[in-house]
Amino acid sequence: MKLSYQEILEHAETAANYQDWGMLSQDLQQLLSDEEFDQSERAIVLLNLAMQVLKSGSFQERWEIAKLFPNFGIDPIAPLIELLNDEDAEPEAQWFAVRILGNFNHPRVIEALIELLKTSQSNDLNSMAVSVLASMGKPAISMLETLLVQDSTRLLATQALGQIRRSETVPLLMQVIHDPDVQIRAIAIEALSSFHSAEITNVLIEALQDLAVRVRFAAVAGLGSRQEQTNLVAYLRPLLLDLNLEVCRQSALALGRLGTSQASTALYDALRSPHTPESLAIELVRALGWIGLPEALNNLEAALLQLPLSESVQLEIIQTLGRVEAIILKFQATEILLSVLPLLQSVATRQAIALSLGQLGNVEAMNSLVALLADSDEGVRFHAISALKTLNTELAHQHLEQLAKIEPEESELGRGIAIALREWSF
Repeated sequence: MKLSYQEILEHAETAANYQDWGMLSQDLQQLLSDEEFDQSERAIVLLNLAMQVLKSGSFQERWEIAKLFPNFGIDPIAPLIELLNDEDAEPEAQWFAVRILGNFNHPRVIEALIELLKTSQSNDLNSMAVSVLASMGKPAISMLETLLVQDSTRLLATQALGQIRRSETVPLLMQVIHDPDVQIRAIAIEALSSFHSAEITNVLIEALQDLAVRVRFAAVAGLGSRQEQTNLVAYLRPLLLDLNLEVCRQSALALGRLGTSQASTALYDALRSPHTPESLAIELVRALGWIGLPEALNNLEAALLQLPLSESVQLEIIQTLGRVEAIILKFQATEILLSVLPLLQSVATRQAIALSLGQLGNVEAMNSLVALLADSDEGVRFHAISALKTLNTELAHQHLEQLAKIEPEESELGRGIAIALREWSF
């Protein structure tokens, strides 16, 4: 038999008296879905019961009850703010109160959260308040400005402004780009990078000289997103030699995104340096591949033929050449790989070249891939078979069948062709 609204309410009040918060939460869910809920006096009773669960329940019980608060309209704002101001309240309950207040884009909520940031010493509570304020967007911006003038709250205000990502935040963020606090400067530079103007670009260029690694990193990343500006290479090139390796890597990425001939030259010059560590060399190679210009591929070819690179860097170049997408570049990449194939003697590089030639899909590589079937290394031979299948399965199979008729079975190539034909259906 279905219980009446009043019976469920009485059951809920009994659960509250016994501090059975789980049962109370279940009762409240039923009561809030009942059509009688919209009576104001009953809504107040249910809100008071929900607040009891929030104040005293377990984490899971608080999590579940928090979902019900939007049903009460704006009525929960006052008791939730009161909970925030209660010095004796459990920090977890206050954390949930802040989280719930995020459902109400209301001036009183913004004021309460601003005041909380001024007084709270809890990192968890402040972090949640910052996230909630950021989610409120434009209405919170003017009030966050008041926090920028106080040393104790400037970082929290900058964090919130940095998350809002609206043009109205730009003047405020510009106020803290020279702040003594490294974290504040970095957050401001990173947030400003989302907006494109000559003034902000100049700010990012200036930040490249910052003594703090985090600030330089944010500035480099921001400039790398400005592909429409081709005059940034001169500013980013010195950062390839930064004392911090992560900044160097980010600079390589930024230059790759700019995608110009000048960027390609800068990356290759850094690759040529005998002082460039292997991990950075790999990033430089990838960046050259992203540029997508014939000059960049020429630089990769020159690196393979002229520089004393480690095998890992050579493999990265070969794999990068195999990933080019533009048709005209596929032909160029194929020619480069075919020209270096006789010159690179390690098993790993021959295997990598075979796979890259297959990925490029240029049938001009077929004869060279077939020749690899006579390689002394079994792994190279199987990589060549895989590449032939990728290149053009039907044409390659026909070509192998024709060669099998004229190539002596006892030759290395003949044995390789026979193995390829046996493997073809797998």
